[in-house]
Amino acid sequence: MKVAFATTDGINVNEHFGRAGMFVIYELMKDGYKFLETRQFADGRDTEIEETKGMGQVHDERVQAKVDKLEDCRIIYLTEIGGPSAARLVKKGIMPIKIKETTSIEESMHKLFETVKGSPPPWLRKAINNNSDK
Repeated sequence: MKVAFATTDGINVNEHFGRAGMFVIYELMKDGYKFLETRQFADGRDTEIEETKGMGQVHDERVQAKVDKLEDCRIIYLTEIGGPSAARLVKKGIMPIKIKETTSIEESMHKLFETVKGSPPPWLRKAINNNSDK
C-alpha cells in the first residue's frame, strides 16, 4: 500500500495539500516499509494551485490533476487540507491524515506500520484489504 507525505524538505510532514510542491511516497508492506519515490509538483510551493484559489474551474482542475497523480496512494499525511480537496481524495479511496505539528516522515511511517501490525481501525483495515486486491 502506498503512503504519501506532503513535505517541503523530504524529511518532515510539514505542508498543506494544495501548497505542497512535493510528496514523498513510501510502500507499506506486511513486514515493513520502504521509500519509493518523490513526486515533484513544483519547486517549493505549488503556486499554480495557490494563485488560482477562488478562480472556480481553473483551480478545481489543478487540484484534481494533483489528486489524480496521487491516486495510487491509499493514505496522504499533511498539515492541512480544504474540504473540497479532502472530498476529492476520499472519492478516489485515499484517506487524508492531518498532522497537528511537524513530524518526521520516518516517525509517521513507523507509527503507521506499528498500527497496521497491531489492531488497525476499520478505515485502515479496509484500505489495506482494498489494496491487496489490486
